[in-house]
Amino acid sequence: MNKYNLVDRMNSQFSKLESALSKLNHQLIQFKLLAAHIFILPDIEKGTENNSIEKIAVKSIKGKEACSLGLQHFRRLFIHNNNPNVSSKAAVRLPGALCFSVDDDEYLSCTTLISTINTLKTQLEHIITVESGLPSEQRFEFVHTHLRGLITLNTYRTITLLVNPSSIHFGWANKNIIKNIKRKDLLVQLNKSLNAGRAVPPFSREEWVTWISQEIDKVSQLPEDSRLLIKRPVKVQPIARVWYQEKQKQVQHPCPMPLIALYKNYDGTKLPKIGELHNYDVNQIKHRYKPNARALRLLLPRLHLYTDKEI
Repeated sequence: MNKYNLVDRMNSQFSKLESALSKLNHQLIQFKLLAAHIFILPDIEKGTENNSIEKIAVKSIKGKEACSLGLQHFRRLFIHNNNPNVSSKAAVRLPGALCFSVDDDEYLSCTTLISTINTLKTQLEHIITVESGLPSEQRFEFVHTHLRGLITLNTYRTITLLVNPSSIHFGWANKNIIKNIKRKDLLVQLNKSLNAGRAVPPFSREEWVTWISQEIDKVSQLPEDSRLLIKRPVKVQPIARVWYQEKQKQVQHPCPMPLIALYKNYDGTKLPKIGELHNYDVNQIKHRYKPNARALRLLLPRLHLYTDKEI
């Protein structure tokens, strides 16, 4: 696709997203607020993005103030929305829940708008990460040349909509992103980075070429039937556990920003039940027993790439 056409589509898509988010903000403040509870987490300061996290202190806010902060967060898409000392490389998280009473027309209007917003977010992410054809190390420059200061992680995050939940409780999750990848696909990816002709900090251009070439050599030496697995650790994340009494069903959601819960034709007999998010302490985690997995060997630390073969 023509580069200029791609940029025009990206900018157009983002303008539509901003407009839709503004419309959602206006819509939600017109609804009757039943309950709001959000949890402010400590800012991630510049230069500390990769530090391990052992403790997180949580500040709890309820009511109208929580609703106001939650609504502001949905439109917090740029670096200049943050304090100057806050890292631009880390998305700001604001877990919690905002609960509103709606009639049938309000419900239809809100659910349609949120669906539109989430579609725009997904399409914008596809334009930047797929249609641009750029490797991950070059996307930052591409995005910030045309949408200066955009925090892509905040922009990509879709809004989670709940309907008539009985209760919402919060907790913390530690996990890994696990992805199987074929040897030939990985080589295509590495060669693309090699041929891009750009350096990735802290490497010089020559150092980067040498580094990528060594990675290509290691992967090329593996048998074609090698199992390759990317196992990238993800820092502790807030989650929400939502209970539906009528269905006797619990659903778990990632919760980097407030959930929106709509209560259709609420009769006022019982307020939604929203729990607390307690402080995180890595030393207090109790791990369930897991059987030993098949041993894998770390091949490319930069990519968190493991294999079951020896070179």
